[in-house]
Order: sequence, then structure tokens, then C-alpha cells
Amino acid sequence: MRDWVIAVVGSLLVAVVVRDVFHTLFHPIGHGSIAPQVMRFVWRLLRLFPSDRRIASLTGPLGIALVVLTWGAIAIVGWAMLYFALMPEGFAYSSELNPVERNTVFDSLYVSLVTIGTLGFGDIVPTSPWLRVIVPLEALFGFMLLTAAVSWVLQIYPALHRRRVLALQLSTLRQGRRANPDLGVDSVPTDVLAGLANSVVEARNDFTQYGATYYFRDLEADASLAFSLEYATDLAREATASEQPQTRLAGAMLSAAVDSLVGLLDEEFLQLGGDTDAVIKAYAQDHRHTD
Repeated sequence: MRDWVIAVVGSLLVAVVVRDVFHTLFHPIGHGSIAPQVMRFVWRLLRLFPSDRRIASLTGPLGIALVVLTWGAIAIVGWAMLYFALMPEGFAYSSELNPVERNTVFDSLYVSLVTIGTLGFGDIVPTSPWLRVIVPLEALFGFMLLTAAVSWVLQIYPALHRRRVLALQLSTLRQGRRANPDLGVDSVPTDVLAGLANSVVEARNDFTQYGATYYFRDLEADASLAFSLEYATDLAREATASEQPQTRLAGAMLSAAVDSLVGLLDEEFLQLGGDTDAVIKAYAQDHRHTD
């Protein structure tokens, strides 16, 4: 009876990992449960370092690596518990190994590690019919986990690139207007304002699909959306007060896009419940950027 309880718990652990991988990497809104907790843990841990230290900017990469390791560790333990329920009777040992002298816990973990890594040493092999199905499934899961991890990285970095480009666009526009204080918002082409609005909408979509990107911190302020987003609100307010109808429309679009992005940041990451200005300030402070 005890062995079957262990097997059931192991099955649940494997199911939890499969669900979390699916919801994090393949679900349209990317709502996993393990990944966000691990990312937040790394985020808070690295906040102990001074903001100008390079390690403080490695939250995202280290968090991604730890998430994948956590998935793998839970899956390894889950499958090991399945093997433990039929260890050693369900396995055949090579002639160099004596099953009587073996540690069943260690052997279960060993088989799980070897299988998920698709190493296949062959010194301990399954003989039970259902284990001969379960073991290849773990090997397939290990291959899929590696592929999914690589795909996740390949999806995240283009999203980070788009976010940094938006931040740099806002910073460049702010610097250009500061250098020419006599030029009002009407001097900014409406297609520039509309393009900024589209980029903000795209950034919001990236945060929705790839929530882990929130925990990537840019040391350079001009490349950080957390630092530059405040200027987007200032620009939107100035544009909506313009006497030019096209500029007012573009300003309204930018304002709506920023409000939507800020609402998502507050709901998913900050839980502040404040207005747009307060959330943007909290976003900048969370990423350790201030004016």
C-alpha cells in the first residue's frame, strides 16, 4: 500500500511539472505556477546586491536557468517515486550489480536521472511491462524539456529586444526635445506618436505571453522601459492637449496604450492598486531606476 501511495504522489509531481511547462511556454497568456514563484525568488534575492553591480542585472537569465532546473528536479523526483514502487522487482540488474546490496532510493533516483538525460547506460533496465512504457516516456519528456527551454529563450530575447527599442525610442525623443525646448508636441510627427502607441501595445502583449521578461533588468537607464515609461505618459498628456486633431488622436492612442500596459503590470507584478502615475513610479523603483 505504501508503495502505491508513493507512486501516486510521484505521478502528481510529474503532472504538476507538465502542466506548468505547458502553461508557461505554450499557453497564450503564459500563466504557470512554478515559474513565476522561482523568478520572484531570484528577483528578490539579487536585490540584496547594489543596483550598479552587474550581478543585479542577471535576474532574468539566472531565473530562467533556475526555473528549468526546478522543472527537471521535480520531474526527476516524481519519476523516481514511480520507479521506487517497483524497485528492485521491476528491474533487471547487470551482472556487476547485486540487487540485494543496492539502495533502492538511490537506484530509483539514478534510473530517473539517466533516463531523463537519455543516457541509457543499461546497467539497470525495466522488466515490468508498464515500466517499459513509463521509462521511455520520461526520456521523451527530458528531450521535450530541453527543446522547450531552448524555445523559451529564443522567444524571450526578441521580446526583450522590442522592449529595449521602445525604451530607447522614448529616451531619444525626450533628449531631442530637451535639446530643442522651443519645439512643442506638434513638431513631433503623428506617425511617431502612433508608432510609439503600437510599440507599447506590443510590449503589453509580450508581458502577457512572456511574464518572465518582467524580471529582466537593464542597467542602462535609457534602455529600460521602467525608466522611460513615465515620459510616454507625459508625451501622451501633452499630445491630447494639442490643438491639432491628428496630434490629439495620436496622443489618445498613446495614452490608452500606456494605461493598458500599466494596468497589466499592476495586476500581474506590482499589486499596487494605484493610479497610472503611481504604478509607473513603482515599476521604476522595482527595477531600481529613478530620475
